[in-house]
Amino acid sequence: MNDLWKKNLRKIKPYVPGEQSKDRDIVKINANENPYPPSPKAVAALKSFDTDRLRFYPQADSLPLKEAIADFYGVKAENVFVGNGSDDVLALAFQSFFNGDKPIAFPDITYSFYPVWCDLFGIEYTNPALDENFRINPDDYKAENGGVVIPNPNAPTSIGEATEFVEKILEYNRDCVVIIDEAYCDFGGTSSVPLTKKYENLLITGTFSKSRSLAGIRLGFAIGSKALIDTLEAVKNSYNSYTIDSLSIAMGVEAMNDTEYFYKTIDKIKTTRQRVTDELRALGFDVLDSQTNFIMATHKSYDMKEMFEYLKENKIFIRYFNQPRINKYVRITIGTDEEMNRFLQGVKDFIG
Repeated sequence: MNDLWKKNLRKIKPYVPGEQSKDRDIVKINANENPYPPSPKAVAALKSFDTDRLRFYPQADSLPLKEAIADFYGVKAENVFVGNGSDDVLALAFQSFFNGDKPIAFPDITYSFYPVWCDLFGIEYTNPALDENFRINPDDYKAENGGVVIPNPNAPTSIGEATEFVEKILEYNRDCVVIIDEAYCDFGGTSSVPLTKKYENLLITGTFSKSRSLAGIRLGFAIGSKALIDTLEAVKNSYNSYTIDSLSIAMGVEAMNDTEYFYKTIDKIKTTRQRVTDELRALGFDVLDSQTNFIMATHKSYDMKEMFEYLKENKIFIRYFNQPRINKYVRITIGTDEEMNRFLQGVKDFIG
């Protein structure tokens, strides 16, 4: 009788992030974090921040941050929403836009937080399968549905699609909200932000965690029509009006404005990505063509779970997904050249 209250506790299988180790002497390339520090201008904003301002609530509308994002993407501040990382933004979007009586649709191999949110918010969903090359078939999203979510580039496959692909999805789904998750777009993908001016039902989400090296302060954003953004603001303000703290606003503005450092860092990651891809292929690995800051790889002669465990024992953390269709692959975040050299040597030791 004393445990009856437990029946009212929500039962859900949570999202599992990449392992976070307290050991500093590891090559940590398992969570798609940026290997380089944040913009020096963002760091300067942190060091010069007037801590007396922390007595006050932050600016509720986060307008300076919205204006910086709007300026970078060529939209208006009224078309920008900000939240605590793109996970927070996406979770709010699921609550805000997917309230119909039809299931939403997203790929069977994709960001594993999507089904968690559906279970949490009671949203029915379908999972059109990727083809044998891990590509999304836009015709699979022709059927009537309650919404569409497509990561572009996709995770964990690393594959991106062109503007024509996204526009085809939008033409098939004019009666529901389409979300394009662009968490990794800066590393070689094609952004669909310009399409938000043509399609009022299109929402683009992005993050400061990857290309702007600010995963530790949790900043994300969405770009879309005023109707979509106003709805997100209303839902957010129904439970927390002050989601972005003052320090994060100050650092986020500087990180967004420092375009020179932004492109310099991205170019370094892309160069290292190509080198590691070439070296793995020379070792007999099949590596998918990546437009992200990570790569997906497999080898016909070796078990990837065993390689994952071997590397972990040697303080090299990559990601293995024990899931159908991708359980023969590993995901490898692109680190510094030094980190990737240690990784490549670890791979050679494993197969040698």
